[in-house]
Amino acid sequence: MSDDLQPIAPATAVNLYLDNREPELSEKSLTNQRYRLNSFIEWTQSKGIENMNELNGRDLHEFRVWRRQGRGNKYGEVSKVTLRGILATLRKFLEFCASIDAVEQGMRERVLIPDITPEEASKDEKLDTEHAEAILDHLNRYQYASREHVIFGILWHTGIRLGSLRSLDLRDFDADGQYLQLRHRPETGTPLKNGRAAERSIAVGDFYTEVILEYIENHRDSVTDEYGREPLITSDRGRLSETPIRSAVYQWTRPCMVGECPHGENPESCEYMTRDTASGCPSSRSPHGIRRGSITKHLRDGTPEEVVSDRMNVSSDVLDQHYDQRSEREKMEVRREFVDDA
Repeated sequence: MSDDLQPIAPATAVNLYLDNREPELSEKSLTNQRYRLNSFIEWTQSKGIENMNELNGRDLHEFRVWRRQGRGNKYGEVSKVTLRGILATLRKFLEFCASIDAVEQGMRERVLIPDITPEEASKDEKLDTEHAEAILDHLNRYQYASREHVIFGILWHTGIRLGSLRSLDLRDFDADGQYLQLRHRPETGTPLKNGRAAERSIAVGDFYTEVILEYIENHRDSVTDEYGREPLITSDRGRLSETPIRSAVYQWTRPCMVGECPHGENPESCEYMTRDTASGCPSSRSPHGIRRGSITKHLRDGTPEEVVSDRMNVSSDVLDQHYDQRSEREKMEVRREFVDDA
């Protein structure tokens, strides 16, 4: 250990790093980085490492294995793709730590990033159609037009991103025309991922038009956000943030919400039954998992790729590599619908 290093606790170093990155990162990216580095903090605590100066290459290897195998109290086993993201964040953090004399120069290079193939990079968990329909049937029967029903219904039916859902205002819903209007409004806190190129109208159909109308009339909190806009998806304090939307999705995609647990757990004692731990359930899915499942369903149902591309705001190349999970046989059967064999 170099004599030039200045002692600092891991948690303190993480907070300094996140403060340093805050001006350049979105709220979502900052939250993701904090989550990844919190696992590093837990690992240092389990190892009794109280000073970043003590860190060495062997420690970093141990953390890599520890995180991949999900040995912590709060973190489960992760895929190679997820591990790569965690370690990439750790590298950036160690680069910052070196700049403030918390670790030796070059420590970031001792974090070995796993290589992944394009096929591995494109694989991600998606919500299966059968599971999605079971959830929607349950919400339709027992929590019709609730906020959760609207969140889940819109995400599945339209395949839009979480940020797009959150950006919607009351005036963006046209009940007569039966569509939602997505608009890029970064100056008032709701940018769309692809900027103005992502602005579009999305048809919602008879059923979800009625669900949204019922929600607005009977369940939506009549509030404005900090910019004076009237959001569609609300809490009693204003526009609903991404965190509770994500939490609701994780909670409702746990299989035990609509059926039996496939992992043999008792819901009364399962550690993943709280709002804060639901994402740890091996079968729960993120909002992106809903988007992936929705896109796959549209493609399997025979919706032309150019229609899916426009509706979900995803390029054909990205659609093919990251979202289209149909087998070659399924693709052939869809093409058959448009080919005259006579």
